[in-house]
Amino acid sequence: MYKLLKRDGCAKRGEFHTVHGVIQTPVFMNVGTAAAIKGAVSSIDLQGIGTQVELCNTYHLHVRPGDQVVKKMGGLHKFMNWDKPVLTDSGGFQVFSLAGLRKIKEEGVYFHSHVDGRKIFMGPEESMQIQSNLASTIAMAFDECPPHPATREYMQNSVDRTTRWLMRCKKEMARLNALPDTINKEQLLFGINQGGTFADIRIEHAKVLTDMDLDGYALGGLAVGETHEEMYRIIEETVPYLPVDKPVYLMGVGTPANILEAVDRGVDFFDCVYPSRNGRHGHVYTNHGKLNLLNAKYELDERPIEPGCQCPACRYHSRAYIRHLLKAKEMLGMRLCVLHNLYFYNTMMTEIRTAIEEGRYRDYKAKKLAGFLEPEDS
Repeated sequence: MYKLLKRDGCAKRGEFHTVHGVIQTPVFMNVGTAAAIKGAVSSIDLQGIGTQVELCNTYHLHVRPGDQVVKKMGGLHKFMNWDKPVLTDSGGFQVFSLAGLRKIKEEGVYFHSHVDGRKIFMGPEESMQIQSNLASTIAMAFDECPPHPATREYMQNSVDRTTRWLMRCKKEMARLNALPDTINKEQLLFGINQGGTFADIRIEHAKVLTDMDLDGYALGGLAVGETHEEMYRIIEETVPYLPVDKPVYLMGVGTPANILEAVDRGVDFFDCVYPSRNGRHGHVYTNHGKLNLLNAKYELDERPIEPGCQCPACRYHSRAYIRHLLKAKEMLGMRLCVLHNLYFYNTMMTEIRTAIEEGRYRDYKAKKLAGFLEPEDS
């Protein structure tokens, strides 16, 4: 399943073999919440910019169009015409962040849809059933996303519940994968480590998860308000207690700098809405930091977003033209910026993998981070 090819310090270079293809790690998963990347980017576009994995969301697809609809259409891969791996988030984060009024019980969570207000119940079994209907490559276990900050007592109780829910997820997935009408009978399960910024709770939970012998392990509940330094500390203290021969996924993170630091601490998988969200607002990533193309100084700038970049935006269009599109509220401007940002992230991950293979990751990281701080020559 996961093959560790090289270690450079704590940084890991691996391959994760799945029913939908091999994932080269470290990897950044492009976020297509409702089975599409926001910004008018198709799955055909993703093939052209080096995307390995698309992340879709259980809660959103359950609400609209409905997971039964997706199952009738042959599963997510067929539905959105994507033949590479798909990871589905369990819906837990959305239940706790979007639902407003909700009631957490041992059996699961009762809440109202943020779309039409209808009552919904989701527990471990329901999350697994929805993800089985979606037929993703990797399913995430249903967990409680505790608030930040939270008391030690609340956090411990929350983590204990997440563990009990994980056991139910594992049992239900085994049942679903054995059913004759299940589309993907080789669906994989990742468990989620929680514990906020309490390192001892995180470590104990990591030990419990390791004993459950899952397909992969995620760090949840980070990048939710704590400082970057706190996040790095928790990663550094927790990852050594997770299996080195399984992938580690840092959920919802992050900036290019966050990714570079987390790889150095042993993380394999990442996802974040930043590249698409920022792109839709004209903010683009380069090796000299982030540019705001809405700034007046780009009005007559004939250069591409980043000279030498091979993305569809940089190969064919100037900063001045893309700025015009954004100012004119033309969708093409948004689309080009999103494509550039995703290409930038995917390309950075390729560079990271090469640097680890060649035993020069620390040097690569230092140069990359220094470049982000250098002013652009303009």
